[in-house]
Amino acid sequence: MAKESMKARERKRAAMVARYAEKRKTLKEAEDWEGLQKLPANSSAVRMHNRCQLTGRPRGYMRQFGISRVTFREMANQGLIPGVKKASW
Repeated sequence: MAKESMKARERKRAAMVARYAEKRKTLKEAEDWEGLQKLPANSSAVRMHNRCQLTGRPRGYMRQFGISRVTFREMANQGLIPGVKKASW
């Protein structure tokens, strides 16, 4: 389970990315690199980190499902993910 402070930091970054998205787009189209540099660093979408939607775990993230590999395995064993068979894990 991720710390609440880390989850809060990611939510804050997501809000900042959404707030500055249009401004970043116009500055890139105008090729105003100095203007882009003056924006906050966390306003870039590259700074976002994928986290498991259920546990907040940052590692082993599976984009297709939006969860970590550990959560995926637990859910597959419980039969919550259709079409997944237990092989040799």
